[in-house]
Amino acid sequence: MRDVSAKMRVDLMFDWNDLRYFLAVARQGSLASAAEALDVNPSTVQRRLQALETAAGCTLTERKSDGYRLTLAGNKMLADAERVEAAIDTFNRRISALDPNVAGHVKLTSHVTVGQRIIKSGFLDQFHTRHPGIRIELIMEQRVLDLSKGEADIAIRGGGADDGALVGKKIAEVPWAIFASAALVSRYGRPKTSSDLNNFGVVEFSGDIEGLPAARWMKSHAPNAPIVASCSNIPCVHLAIKSGAGLAPLPAVYAAADHDLIKVLGPIPELNYPLFLFTHKDLRKVPRVSTVFEFCLQELKPVLVGGEMRRSKSIV
Repeated sequence: MRDVSAKMRVDLMFDWNDLRYFLAVARQGSLASAAEALDVNPSTVQRRLQALETAAGCTLTERKSDGYRLTLAGNKMLADAERVEAAIDTFNRRISALDPNVAGHVKLTSHVTVGQRIIKSGFLDQFHTRHPGIRIELIMEQRVLDLSKGEADIAIRGGGADDGALVGKKIAEVPWAIFASAALVSRYGRPKTSSDLNNFGVVEFSGDIEGLPAARWMKSHAPNAPIVASCSNIPCVHLAIKSGAGLAPLPAVYAAADHDLIKVLGPIPELNYPLFLFTHKDLRKVPRVSTVFEFCLQELKPVLVGGEMRRSKSIV
């Protein structure tokens, strides 16, 4: 009986939050990566994971030479933990949806290049002037934040695909062109047509950006061009071009802000990249989220493709 009572006392100490740490280790494969994903110290991850294992009465992970792996018990528990996580995420969104106030905090996420344009354009200042009760937190990340998990409320992202849980609207077709540094053009000249690109070194798109229309276009139109650098995000491509390494496509309005760059071809319609605005369907009618969403639909296009925002006539 004493063993059963002890087990019951352990079960009563179970903390649902410990599942977050277990899932992070399972997904990231190491304490350090899990800690970075959760924005905590590795020691915190280890402590919370050990607490969960104590409550479960078994070992859920084991350390290997290349990181952490789930045990047999851990693998059996993984699907249940993911279902609990999804249920908690849904519960949190439903609570947010009950808020009737047109006030509060809204997290808006975008890639770094888009976020830079938003900040420089005065978009946030204009919104906060018009809607002083709502504060937008702009989160600039190269990775795609998960709206279902509450990492952000609204996302500006390309492509248009979603998992069915999101609602979205197209904002704009962003024009792209081929750019080079002024130093490179001074030294080697510029291509007159797309076929001339094979005579120049090019910066290759890799990783998360190799599927962009611009990346596919370069591969088909400059298949024999020497690759002088490979980059997995647009800021890296920008820096490679700016250094004089070679030619590459960039969003036209983004690159135009750098006076060290020269547009050598384009804009090229085949490189256009559609940008969409997304939010979770549970949040679409939440007043503060809806207010930001609609403002983005009305005001973001000139920020993304070039042009002046409409100025507020009154403070609402």
